[in-house]
Amino acid sequence: MLTPPAALEALLFASGEPLDKKQLAKLLGITHAELTVALKALAQQLGGHGISIIETDGEIEMRTAPEASALVKKLRESELSRDLGKASMETLAVVAYHEGATRGEIDWVRGVNSSTSLRTLLMRGLIEGREDERDKRRVRYALTTEALAHLGICSANELPRFTELRAGAHAVVEAEKGVVEETV
Repeated sequence: MLTPPAALEALLFASGEPLDKKQLAKLLGITHAELTVALKALAQQLGGHGISIIETDGEIEMRTAPEASALVKKLRESELSRDLGKASMETLAVVAYHEGATRGEIDWVRGVNSSTSLRTLLMRGLIEGREDERDKRRVRYALTTEALAHLGICSANELPRFTELRAGAHAVVEAEKGVVEETV
């Protein structure tokens, strides 16, 4: 059985994003006061390591330590110098042919989690994320001019079979939405 600090560390590491303190306390089955103690113990354990805990009034996140910023910068620069992999190219294609796709739609089309590919494409400036006007919790992704330049085209319309594949992508997504709405 994990100690509260170890369980807290596992949850923060697995999430990769800030977690609400109330949610963490509930997941761990501890009180807010016990969460504060576990958080303090975890922060002490991580002292002198490459990871630190970032805390706001309502959220906690595990991040790289400020002292590691130079190393992280080197890593990011090396990531940006590499060619795009197959997963990132697939993700870029989904965004290109289904402008305004959400991460859920991209994952559904690809059949796998696309968060790493989206992060890579965002870091390289090949896609941009915009808040969904109908649902502020979602982000919709679109190609940037940098992506068009990377692909050697001036407009997304120049992509192979663009009109046909874009229409197909929209039809599939709309049909899937209809199935989901019927089951709800």
